[in-house]
Amino acid sequence: MNIHTNEAFGLDLKNRPDISYIANLVKPGERVLDLGCGYGELMLILKNKGVRVQGIEKDDKCIIQCVKKSLYVHHGDIDDGLKHHLDHSFDFVILNQTIQQTLNPGEIIKECLRIGKQVIIVFPNFSHWQIRTSILLSGKTPVTDLMPFHWYDTPNLHYLSGKDFEDFCDFERIKILHRAFFNRTRQIKLFPNLFATLALFVIRA
Repeated sequence: MNIHTNEAFGLDLKNRPDISYIANLVKPGERVLDLGCGYGELMLILKNKGVRVQGIEKDDKCIIQCVKKSLYVHHGDIDDGLKHHLDHSFDFVILNQTIQQTLNPGEIIKECLRIGKQVIIVFPNFSHWQIRTSILLSGKTPVTDLMPFHWYDTPNLHYLSGKDFEDFCDFERIKILHRAFFNRTRQIKLFPNLFATLALFVIRA
């Protein structure tokens, strides 16, 4: 899967509260698989913390940058499957603004739950008030700071909100261990489905 979070959503990984949240969840020595790792910014943070982290990425340019950072990255497309990974072979599998760009997100999440003891999923919250207002006033697919692409060039294949994901977990009987919501600078606790730009869930089978 060709994922690069910076380009896809116009977001800077540096100083992002969701990244700090993830880094605090993972302990030194734990094994982590970062799916769609982009240029490896999150991987580098975890590696410097003493985490045993590896990634999967499709984009050759991203892989070259990861190698320059001495990061361990496999070339691959997660839509092709994760069958070569053993059950519970990682403490965490991370899908950081990746899942909405996959062809079959439900199946990929199930595979992640098989190979990871816990799965961290971060995605743009498409029920943010700016997106709702844009659709209401223009009647068109929104192009905003949160979604800086047109319908014909967006990398996003699926649009979901925090509540959508909770419904999915309830239907599939997936346990939600943690949930957190963020904007560009801080965690959002009041009406997060309306005011958060990013949703983060930690789940397990």
